[in-house]
Amino acid sequence: MTMPSGFELENQYCAPNYHPLPVVLTRGEGVFVWDENGKKYLDMMSAYSAVSHGHANPRLVGALTRQAETLCIVSRAFYSDKLGPFLKRACELTGQEMALPMNTGAEAVETAVKAARKWGYEVKGIESNKAEIIACSGNFHGRTTTIIAFSDEPEYQKNFGPFPAGFKIVEYGNADALEQMITPNTAAFLVEPIQGEGGIVIPPKGYLKACQEICRKHNVLLIADEIQTGLGRTGSLLACEHENVVPDGLILGKALGGGILPVSMFLSRRDVLELLVPGTHGSTFGGNPLSSAVGLEALNMLVEDKLAERSKKMGDYLIAELGKLDSPLIREVRGRGLFIGIEIDSAQGSAREICERLMERGLLSKETHETVVRLAPPLIISREEIDWAVNQIRDVLQETGQVRLAS
Repeated sequence: MTMPSGFELENQYCAPNYHPLPVVLTRGEGVFVWDENGKKYLDMMSAYSAVSHGHANPRLVGALTRQAETLCIVSRAFYSDKLGPFLKRACELTGQEMALPMNTGAEAVETAVKAARKWGYEVKGIESNKAEIIACSGNFHGRTTTIIAFSDEPEYQKNFGPFPAGFKIVEYGNADALEQMITPNTAAFLVEPIQGEGGIVIPPKGYLKACQEICRKHNVLLIADEIQTGLGRTGSLLACEHENVVPDGLILGKALGGGILPVSMFLSRRDVLELLVPGTHGSTFGGNPLSSAVGLEALNMLVEDKLAERSKKMGDYLIAELGKLDSPLIREVRGRGLFIGIEIDSAQGSAREICERLMERGLLSKETHETVVRLAPPLIISREEIDWAVNQIRDVLQETGQVRLAS
């Protein structure tokens, strides 16, 4: 009797809430992964920016193993010797005063929403149950029922209502529109410095700085969701740093777990987070010793290995090489650091088809909203590996006779 493949088993027993490429991966090392048949692929996705340090990084695996052999979880009912140093390092690197550890990015966003509302009532003086949080068009902050309440993507909301109130949507990249929407009940403005799931959308230069000034003027918390853009992905430690902005609240996740564990946190000022007293918020697994040990090592590696600087250098090179491809399929190449999107003209072709053809050639990427091919490899990628990736992209386009090298 033939055993069903991982592909068949997953399709049979897993809810179909994703549309993965038809490849079953079994192991990874550095920038590469292998499928169940032993075929090797260059990973240009990094699990949506979570594997910035590379797959099975020996230093991170070592930290994981040492801690797993010692103590993994005790819950926040007790102190541990790992959480304090982890949070201290995170705060020092980001310029924040306190942090609240969670697991997934969505949990950290939920934490930010609760903290902002509580601050709005107890510090700003907003009338009870009137607090508002402004988010942006095209945003993606997660998929919990609270978070999708402030999404403007119909598919994210369809048949999941009713949704909680207290959220407004403003045009992304339009600081004037933000100021016009603020009322005395506005507690916070939640924004991605670069929209990842939206298609690697970069706002106009000066936008984030203008938003910071507007928020300060109106006593509104500026909360930056850097779950995908943070920790070196865009060529600086945080994407906010491109405009010298230190937000009032910061959400981190994905790469914070070193590509090994789900680790996230909400960081903010002391006057915001000290309001979350016992009983107001919590997580059994958030801040556990195992996650803390891996997260601290991931942060230390980010600095010591100069991964943000590497991201900028390799990202600039990759964008320049992609810019040499001239094709009616490509509407635009945009990005910052190793956070890049190739927008495909839907009248000419399909981003999904391009990703499937790249997979056949040994390059893994994923489409976003059917129109953008996302490129976000581990930050340790080399120039030679980038050259190979660009060649595969060029060859896939040449297969349809719709590309020529720009002169």
